[in-house]
Amino acid sequence: MADKAQIKKNIKKTEIAKKTASNKNANIKGAKGSKGKSSGTVKKSRKSSGDGKRIRNMMIIAVVALIVLIAVAAAYWINQKAPGETPTEAHTVTMQTTKGAVTIEVYPDKMPVTVANFEKLVKSNFYNGLTFHRVEDWVIQGGDPKGDGTGGPGWTIPLETSPDLENERGAVAMARSQEPDSAGSQFYILKNDAAGLNGKYAVFGRVIQGMDVVDQIKAGDKMESVSWDQ
Repeated sequence: MADKAQIKKNIKKTEIAKKTASNKNANIKGAKGSKGKSSGTVKKSRKSSGDGKRIRNMMIIAVVALIVLIAVAAAYWINQKAPGETPTEAHTVTMQTTKGAVTIEVYPDKMPVTVANFEKLVKSNFYNGLTFHRVEDWVIQGGDPKGDGTGGPGWTIPLETSPDLENERGAVAMARSQEPDSAGSQFYILKNDAAGLNGKYAVFGRVIQGMDVVDQIKAGDKMESVSWDQ
């Protein structure tokens, strides 16, 4: 009986030992599974971090592109001018007449050929001593070395126009014959608006000071001196 009791006791210990070992194995497997799951979480976290960086980079690129676009658009609209609006680039010319001084603003950015021709004539003292041979209630005209409307510098320039420069009171433009490319040295200054001349004559400047002098000019009055201001 003692032997049977001992055998049962030993069997029970063996079963307990097997059960304990089984539980340990289960715990080990559970730990391994948890480890695998944790690794997957880390990978997922790294992927999310990478996605976040890409999104941030794309947002930065988009913001920079938007800023550049806004800057370009702003520059474009700043440089757009309505017809008749004064261009940004300008140069002044002082004309001393027998009636007083007249200051003219010319626009080489809009009328490069015409202004370059006028500058050449002014700097060579071409206009000094010439008369205003034509004076009407709406316009005065001068710059003819012959003094009768038929003379010029010995060359002509092509017709040049700009929608930003209109034939309005104070406008300074090149006079010409019926031939569009016949302007040389003669120019006119408008005392009244003359919209019908727009697109037909080269308006290259305007009077910014001395329109009261222009209104007093009579036929035969002289341009005592014309100087290109520095």
